[in-house]
Amino acid sequence: MSKRIVCLRHGQTLWNVEQRFQGHSDIPLDETGVAQAARAASLLAALRPTMIVSSDLQRANDTALALGRIVGLDVAVDKALRERGGGQWEGLTREQIAARWPEEYTVWEAPDGEPVTEVATRVAASMRRWAARLADDGLLVVVSHGAALRLGICELLGLPEQLWSALGGLGNCSWSVLHEGRRGWRLLEHNAGTLPEPVRSDDKPETEA
Repeated sequence: MSKRIVCLRHGQTLWNVEQRFQGHSDIPLDETGVAQAARAASLLAALRPTMIVSSDLQRANDTALALGRIVGLDVAVDKALRERGGGQWEGLTREQIAARWPEEYTVWEAPDGEPVTEVATRVAASMRRWAARLADDGLLVVVSHGAALRLGICELLGLPEQLWSALGGLGNCSWSVLHEGRRGWRLLEHNAGTLPEPVRSDDKPETEA
C-alpha cells in the first residue's frame, strides 16, 4: 500500500449558484451544499480515511466536518488550503468582472489578486506537509476549493504551467484521488463523485468544459 490523498471540493454555496468570485470571502454552504457534503461523506467514509485537513473557510470546513463526524476523526485546519484570493473581484459575477476588467478577465488574473503560481505552490506544499504525517498506507482527505485544488494537484504532479489548463475543474463535493509511488504522486481519479455537470468555481472559465 502507498499513501493516498483525496482532494475534496466543498459543497455548493449561494455565490456558486450566482457565479460570484468567492476567493477568501467566508461564504457558508447553502441547503444543497449541506446535502452534498453529507452524501460525499457517506461515500468517502468507505475509504477509511486516517486524517482530514481543511481550509479555514467555513464552506470547506463544514464539508470536512460532515466526513469527520461519520469516521470519528478530528478535522485539522490549514489556512494554506484557502481558495485563490480574488482582490476586488470577490463578490462580483463573471459578467461584472468581464465588463470592468476585460483584459484581466481574458487571462483570469485579478489586478490585486493572487497569482496562480503562488496558489499552486502553497496548496501543494500543504498537501505534502500533511501527507508526510501519514503512515505508509494512510489516506489523507484534503477539503478545499475548486481553483486551489486543481492548481495544487497540477503542482504536486509536477506538470509545467502551460499544461495546467488540461486538468478540468472540480464540481461541488467532487473529488480527485492521488497516490504516492516510487516516482512521485500520480492522479488516479479526477472530478469523481457526481455525474458530469457545469463546474461553478473561481477557476478560469475555460477549465470548466
